[in-house]
Amino acid sequence: MAPDAADGFVDHLKGRAKTICPTIAYVGADDPRVSEAVERVAREGIARPVLVGLPAQLPESCPPGVRTERVEDSERLSRFVRQYCDRRGVAPPVVRRLMKRPLLYAGMMVAGGEADAMVAGSNRPSASVFQAAGLTVGYQEGIEAPSTFFIMVVPRLGQRRHVPLIFADCALNVQPDVELLAQIAVVSARSARRLLGVVPRVALLSFSTHGSAAHARAELVRRAARLARDALEDGFVDGELQLDAALAPEVARRKVSQESEVAGRANVLVFPDLNAGNIAYKAVQYLGGALALGPMSQGFARPVSDLSRGCSVDDIVCVSAVTALQV
Repeated sequence: MAPDAADGFVDHLKGRAKTICPTIAYVGADDPRVSEAVERVAREGIARPVLVGLPAQLPESCPPGVRTERVEDSERLSRFVRQYCDRRGVAPPVVRRLMKRPLLYAGMMVAGGEADAMVAGSNRPSASVFQAAGLTVGYQEGIEAPSTFFIMVVPRLGQRRHVPLIFADCALNVQPDVELLAQIAVVSARSARRLLGVVPRVALLSFSTHGSAAHARAELVRRAARLARDALEDGFVDGELQLDAALAPEVARRKVSQESEVAGRANVLVFPDLNAGNIAYKAVQYLGGALALGPMSQGFARPVSDLSRGCSVDDIVCVSAVTALQV
């Protein structure tokens, strides 16, 4: 994708984020990339950043618009301990030690409404971020596990240029079962509505289209599509569909005999497993020249974003904008 087109799409996301400008708790105050990114986030009006950490991790002074939250001596600590104990039934001494971990503390800020979202992971494993968010923020109703998605902006799709699509799950769930695959489809539809402003048209992908191949893996996708269709409040779901039948109207006309609001015009692609999803997004990015934004987390009750440990300052700023749009 041409740099100006990619920059234009990211600028569009940032512009929309500025109209929301939520409070985002950042874990990783001792990471210079995070420190530089939150300064830009505040300066550009994308969000109101709060650096959460132990006293030794936090800067002595902050740029305008950035504040800090000291974990160890915070007046909120005792309240968070009580709230967590009430929710989980754990002994207070154990919880007090847990709450001094910035990831859990930031999660409790989000759970209690003292921050609108959380961004973490630049110097922490993804598993730690997801575990902390699951224990504190929790999941959307009907969702039992987190998943991830990419916003892929492809240079050309048919006659259209610079087309944004949601790809899921390309970074977390290795081999989802029927129920989890259906949940991924539902939350991906919500992400598409919120971030792309489109009517979600969700294609659950397979090597088969509507029974063209008889195999247990295709049947799993077919069953997941039925579950997702029943659970989705807003948008359309179809599957199982091959990729060409999902995206190309002329192919859909040949391969899909029944009426479909998805076939030939999907804007959300749900892959059957991590092998397919991870390979697909990288192929589209590196061979097709698409802009890949992510992976972004989804499924939590409030927005939580996990950064790659190889992220750049620009990546953190972009993730912050996408996170703001999920509030």
